[in-house]
Amino acid sequence: MITLETLAPVAATGMFSFAWLMIAVPAVVAAILLLLGSILDRVGHWIAVAAVLFSFAVAVCLFTQQLLSAPDQRAVGVALFDWISIGAWKISVGLLVDQLSILFALLITGVGALIHIYSVGYMAHDYRRRRFFAYLNLFIAAMLILVLADNYLVLFVGWEGVGLASYLLIGFWQHKPSAAAAAKKAFVMNRVGDLGMTMAIMAMLALVGSSAFTAVNAAFTAENVAAGLLDPFWVTTIGLLLLLGACGKSAQVPLQAWLLDAMEGPTPVSALIHAATMVTAGVYLVVRSHAIFELSEAATTTVVVVGTVTLLVGAWIGTSKDDIKKVLAGSTMSQIGYMMLAAGIGPAGYAFAIFHLLTHGFFKANMFLGAGSVMHAMDDDVNMRHYGALARLLPITSITFGMGYLAIIGFPGFAGYFSKDHIIEAAFEHNAVVGAAALLGAGVTAFYMTRLMLMTFFGAKRWREGVHPHESPKTMTVPLIILAAFSVISGAMMNFWIQEWLEPATGAHPHELSLVPGPVGWATLAIVAAGVGLSWWFFGTRPVPEVAPAAVSPLTIAGRNDLFGDAINNTLVVQPTMVLARGLVANDDRIIDVGADGLGAMFAGLSTQTRRLQTGQVRTYALTMTVGALLVGVVLILSQLG
Repeated sequence: MITLETLAPVAATGMFSFAWLMIAVPAVVAAILLLLGSILDRVGHWIAVAAVLFSFAVAVCLFTQQLLSAPDQRAVGVALFDWISIGAWKISVGLLVDQLSILFALLITGVGALIHIYSVGYMAHDYRRRRFFAYLNLFIAAMLILVLADNYLVLFVGWEGVGLASYLLIGFWQHKPSAAAAAKKAFVMNRVGDLGMTMAIMAMLALVGSSAFTAVNAAFTAENVAAGLLDPFWVTTIGLLLLLGACGKSAQVPLQAWLLDAMEGPTPVSALIHAATMVTAGVYLVVRSHAIFELSEAATTTVVVVGTVTLLVGAWIGTSKDDIKKVLAGSTMSQIGYMMLAAGIGPAGYAFAIFHLLTHGFFKANMFLGAGSVMHAMDDDVNMRHYGALARLLPITSITFGMGYLAIIGFPGFAGYFSKDHIIEAAFEHNAVVGAAALLGAGVTAFYMTRLMLMTFFGAKRWREGVHPHESPKTMTVPLIILAAFSVISGAMMNFWIQEWLEPATGAHPHELSLVPGPVGWATLAIVAAGVGLSWWFFGTRPVPEVAPAAVSPLTIAGRNDLFGDAINNTLVVQPTMVLARGLVANDDRIIDVGADGLGAMFAGLSTQTRRLQTGQVRTYALTMTVGALLVGVVLILSQLG
């Protein structure tokens, strides 16, 4: 075990001493809404909204204090209580409010609050609305534990809380078999990733004797590796195990199959999962664990490969779906892939990964909630082939969605133009093949997102009979307007600031930034324009069939079937597991049970025969005793004679 002294963050004072309220208030409100039942049906949703707004206000206050503090005073440790004390292991529960965690807290509570407000209108007619808002508050509280924890073990508590909340929300309409199955699928696939997380944390405890970020970061250094205090094998192993956990939560290849099915949940759930909570957790984990990954080229290369493959897989799937929410789900998978790619590059990419995560949170929440507004207008129909010509009837929805569209494709001046283009440039500096893949992903993103815009808001109307599109109420449109505004301005706001801000938490970032595109920037704009033009050619200049054509290319067929991810998982994992389970059951029935039952039958037969000796007649017992005594006497006499 490595014995080290570590420097703790600055001790909490003033407002930072109450940082725990960010977590406690939504957690307590969730419990109240669940325990008090129908008493709060009329006002429960507004109590939940107030809880998240309170958490956002606390986050804003803490962020403001950090801005006003010296850089070396911005990382603040909030000690709460001792949790585990066994031998040399002493694990405390505490919070770390530093430059990285506060950005996540602002995103989670800010975007989360807007999603809560939107849900007031979206879930207005659901008789279980109070329970829905309780689960939303639980989701927010769990994610805040995850990003504010000061050690991996407490982080894991939030990690599992996020898994539970996602299960409850994805399967909220459990009367639908598809929703119940989707929730179970998400839960089970995330347990695979959680196994990696558990093993990584146990390895840290064995090697370092602590799971605190400060202790782990101090132990995982090049000097300790060179001195033989830290085995490179364990560095790589822990990095890969953490990546496995990140792949589960962030729906990265090969644990991505649950994400598209998760669209069975209410649309605000999709927005919360994709923009502000669950799928961002994996990126946070990798960036937070930068000290580990930087010591292992194998681990960082794997992160880059996983991110690159996923950004292409998600984009491919997005080109082939007709379900508006599944197109956006594919885009989330792809955009998280960009973030993973950036995180795998190392110090040059950490800030860009977080930068894109933040801008993505705004424009993806905007578009998911916009999709919910469209569904609200179209009687919950999700098929884009049944849309068309909605721009005039849904002016606020179409304009705000358009802002998100321009942000995600990287239109100059919009949020994604700054954040994603930096990742593409960093990818080219890291490796030409990786850079080319990232560039191709940008073009494909422009193609399928333009397809979505054209099929939904423009062209001829293809509405089903009895559908009368209408704009959503203000509780739904006001959050859209706010998110649309940040989809435009957030990139420019953070572009020249975020590298310096994150440097103390994630290391130096050597990139020089400019508003004028370089060669890679111009190439990105060109391929984005090509993707938009190609999509316009296919979907803007000709009628859109109301039924998906059957005669399509193998690439489209593969995309429609999620690149056969479910079939692959079924063949490689589910069926072999079922065969093994059936074999174990057969072994239990035919060997273990037969043996146990046979032994039991033998003793039962023996007891039956023995029972015949119990006649209940005194003379029989006397005769038996006499015979027994005679036999004992004979044996004794014979033994003396011998």
